[in-house]
Amino acid sequence: MKKLKNEAELTKQAILAAIKYAEERGAVEFEAHDQQSEKILYVYRLLVHDKKIQPLPEDQVSQKTMRHKLAIWYSKSLPKDHALLK
Repeated sequence: MKKLKNEAELTKQAILAAIKYAEERGAVEFEAHDQQSEKILYVYRLLVHDKKIQPLPEDQVSQKTMRHKLAIWYSKSLPKDHALLK
């Protein structure tokens, strides 16, 4: 797994974008007390279900790999000259 430039910030923005996607789609309503790890797992599974990202092999699914996949997904939606991609 190759680390992305600005991966921490990309991941943070990706999680927010994925949560927004899930809520706008009407698939879920997250509560303030929901754990971050549960949100990540849910949006990862939703994006896989919607064929927005390629699924990981089940034995490789972890918080770290899901975060990485979300960061990749989000980075592909950004313009090529975006500050987080430099």
